[in-house]
Amino acid sequence: MTTLRRACATAVVTSLAMSLSACGGSGSPSSIDDETLEVTANITDRAAMKAVVAAFERENPQAKIAVTYAGTDQLQSALPAGLSSGKGPDVFTVWPGYGNPAAVRTLEAAGRLADLSGLDFVRRVPEDTKWVTRVGGSTYAVPANYSGIGAIYSKKAMRDIGGTSPETWDELLQLCDKARAGGKVLFALGVETPWVTQLADYALAATTVYADHPDFATEMSNGRATFADSGWRKALEKYVELNERGCFSSNPAGGSYETSIQDVAEGRAVGVVQVASSTSAITAAAPGLQLGMFALPAGNDAAKTHMPGAVSAAYGVNSHSSNKELALKFVEFLGSDTGQNLYNQDSGTLPAIPNDRFTAAPVLKPLVEHQKAGTTVPFMDQLWPNPQVQQEHFVQIQALLSGRADVDGVLTALDETYQEG
Repeated sequence: MTTLRRACATAVVTSLAMSLSACGGSGSPSSIDDETLEVTANITDRAAMKAVVAAFERENPQAKIAVTYAGTDQLQSALPAGLSSGKGPDVFTVWPGYGNPAAVRTLEAAGRLADLSGLDFVRRVPEDTKWVTRVGGSTYAVPANYSGIGAIYSKKAMRDIGGTSPETWDELLQLCDKARAGGKVLFALGVETPWVTQLADYALAATTVYADHPDFATEMSNGRATFADSGWRKALEKYVELNERGCFSSNPAGGSYETSIQDVAEGRAVGVVQVASSTSAITAAAPGLQLGMFALPAGNDAAKTHMPGAVSAAYGVNSHSSNKELALKFVEFLGSDTGQNLYNQDSGTLPAIPNDRFTAAPVLKPLVEHQKAGTTVPFMDQLWPNPQVQQEHFVQIQALLSGRADVDGVLTALDETYQEG
């Protein structure tokens, strides 16, 4: 997650428990001395982190920073193991809540995160974002961006099929038909990458669950609601309907996140249901491609459409870092107006700590509008009580899309895993 541009000239051996994707070059463990700040970041945030690191390096010419990048699945599985072995990076990506093994509350409970409460950025974190960064009365993460989940599409491909952004469920299904008639699929989908499985039903559940029950997550935690007896059933049924209608790639299990991005970039798919930061990955694959975005409708009352919107990337400091002073200085910079704006300027995201100097990319207009209207909801796993629920969700959606499970079975499995937590 953190690396000065010099790290891209010399590969860094990651401190995680497995081989991760570095920024290029060649090197060995001996190429990193004890004074180098080691950062591990999500590969989807490469451009954002590169911009922040370059600016930090200019302001701190004596600093040595090496960034290693990895996919979400690798980070969530390997990062906790690396930290527990005492070999973890100094600064690293963390997720809000309890939702996965590399989430803030999960890592803090294991004693892996340094307390950041004394840093200046803490005073400027918005009230509705503080829960992402805090455990009890202390702050353990700096939020880096605010993202959304929606349908990202190529404006050219949309024109080619004679379509427009749908506002209702019926219009969405009609758009699927138009895409197929035009020789494309509406949404590229590659669930071989486990974390991709969750995005479509998160986008649907924002409306089917939270539009009428905004306190649903609290009701679940208090034992007054379940997956099975809620709008999650409708969200999953609609997920299946989209698949059976031919709205997704013909073989979702045979594709990955990377192939889905390429399908949009090369025009085989009109778009993809993804986190907003994926706009930068698409334009990197197809420079100059103009993109749009819309909240995925799940009903025929457009006024009720909600959109998942939340802090997507955050960073923590290793509580046992041998280079903690530089680590704290780096995350302080990341929390500054300059750091926030650099991180989000070309990433398809908004600053998690807002400031008046930032201008949002036009593609983010739907997210900004839903945020202002109060029709965003947190990413669902951020509010789940343990990492196992999300992992079970990955498995169950893969089974659902392949016909090895039905909606009832998925809901039962999720409720059982939730209650075990």
